Amino acid sequence: MIRRTALRALTTVAVTAALTLPLIQETQAATPDMAAPAAVTTAATGNSDDDNPFSRMELDGLRADFQFMCPTGHCVGFWSLVLTEDVAQQDFTGGKFFVYAPATGEFGFFLDTDIAVRTVERPGQVRLIGTEFMRSHPRVEIRYGDPGQPDRARVVASATTLV
Repeated sequence: MIRRTALRALTTVAVTAALTLPLIQETQAATPDMAAPAAVTTAATGNSDDDNPFSRMELDGLRADFQFMCPTGHCVGFWSLVLTEDVAQQDFTGGKFFVYAPATGEFGFFLDTDIAVRTVERPGQVRLIGTEFMRSHPRVEIRYGDPGQPDRARVVASATTLV
């Protein structure tokens, strides 16, 4: 139990650091309302595709989404991948969503508000950020089913890095 709690705390710190540092350095100043909720979806207008870290990826069932997150009152903008509307509206029952790299059999994490989680239950919770996991695996898949049996889970979306 203590080990799991420590792992979650470490993962949260790592994801927050991975999100905040590059975004503070790269994000051009936007002055959002400080009373905004923790994560506010915004239109990608004003953000060129050059800023989109996923622009050199082939996306199937996923789309790039730009948001602001204000976890400690300091807002930063960031890009993430979310399910497309047509995929998100499909019927999903009896399993969980998880990120999987089929070439290595490794699992990734979703960003749920400002916490890294291995699985999510609803399509609207599927949110991938540009982590080392995404950069080190040429293809990642969003699968739905039992994470204990990833080969039997249904592939619902994928992101492939173009060379």
